[in-house]
Amino acid sequence: MTTIGLLYPGYSAQDDYLVAEQIFAGLRLPLVHTAMDSDAHRPDELRAWGQASVLAEGAAELRVHQPDAIVWACTSGSFVFGWQGAQDQAAELSERCGRPASSTSLAFARAAAALGVHQLAVAASYPDDVARLFVDFLDQADCAVINFGASDILHASDVGRLGPDDVISMVRAADVPAADAVLVPDTAMHTLGIIDDLEAAVGKPVLTANQVTVWEGLRLVDGLRPGTGPGRLFG
Repeated sequence: MTTIGLLYPGYSAQDDYLVAEQIFAGLRLPLVHTAMDSDAHRPDELRAWGQASVLAEGAAELRVHQPDAIVWACTSGSFVFGWQGAQDQAAELSERCGRPASSTSLAFARAAAALGVHQLAVAASYPDDVARLFVDFLDQADCAVINFGASDILHASDVGRLGPDDVISMVRAADVPAADAVLVPDTAMHTLGIIDDLEAAVGKPVLTANQVTVWEGLRLVDGLRPGTGPGRLFG
């Protein structure tokens, strides 16, 4: 049994990880909800979500599950610190918990590299200023974003209420023919059950936040197996 501990801010699409446990035999994903004063996607709030003290408190709660690795399952609460800041965040978390650690933002960059996709479109639910921070983060990770859409949804709880048709429309709107893949960067969005539908809608790989979070956790413990998960990333 492989155990990947997840630190997740607030309550919006945490049940996506229950879907993941059903998909991946022998995988446990214990999840701790980390502290947040507001679920608004504003840069100051996002930096508060990703503070070292907040993550350390969550990691302490995960110890009872004896995780093999820990992932900060939050894209905006990691990319808001920039490429180097996200790496430092993960390194500090790893040092505190004594386990390999990463974040969803770092997972996106590594998943894109693993697939060999270089020209990217981004379908972001965030307000424009936050979406641009993700574009900047990817640029620092040597990923070229050639188009992006920002749906201007301020609160994570509202993102969690989006239905499959909403997400498919968002992905289609952001895609352009020259893009090798479309990235959907919000762990507050339900996507794990519809990745095949998303990829069918645009005819190319679609990487979503909850998908790459699970992928990254498995990568940290050398647990990736071809054909065991949703989308071309696991193909």
